[in-house]
Amino acid sequence: MATQRKKAAKKAKKEPRLAPDPYKLNPWFLVRNSKVHGKGCFARKDIPKGTRISEYVGDRITWAESDKRYEGYDVNDNHTFLFIVDRKTVIDGGVGGNDARYINHSCAENCESTVEKSRVYMDAIKDIKKGEELGYDYQIGRDKNDPPNVDEIYACRCGAPKCRGTMLWPAKRPKPKKKKKVAKKAAKKAGKKAGKKAKKAAKKRSAR
Repeated sequence: MATQRKKAAKKAKKEPRLAPDPYKLNPWFLVRNSKVHGKGCFARKDIPKGTRISEYVGDRITWAESDKRYEGYDVNDNHTFLFIVDRKTVIDGGVGGNDARYINHSCAENCESTVEKSRVYMDAIKDIKKGEELGYDYQIGRDKNDPPNVDEIYACRCGAPKCRGTMLWPAKRPKPKKKKKVAKKAAKKAGKKAGKKAKKAAKKRSAR
């Protein structure tokens, strides 16, 4: 019996986890107003760890198309449903999307996004109790062209004990790298060598 259970467990691991139909009522969560931000997703029932809760769907477009679509968009408004899949593809959940787009950011995530074969899924990474809000870490990447108030624009209000205060990653704006003082060091070494040669030459002259 123990051997049969082990085989069944191995088989279950190999089999792909199936997400509910993205365009039908999700059996795992419902959407309602959230204290974190706007609307949020809340567990309809207890969700076991490892459950594939939903697929993130929407209009699949290129980066160039997404830039054009939101050209002139207010930089102080972070409310978009764009999800980066890879270097070529972005999913705009605001166009033809489903309720997965309402899962808010959380620094104490109970879900995580998983990309498989260019499709995005939401998976439970811990047991989630009925009524608990779903959340995953957005980890929005920083960019050198970010405005000075970017951390205010993407401020996090998840209320977690260890909330980092921003949806961006890394948590703090990286300090600009200092230019290596290679040229100065080389000049210093050259100066020392020249000084030694000059001293030797002076000694020879004085010995004559």
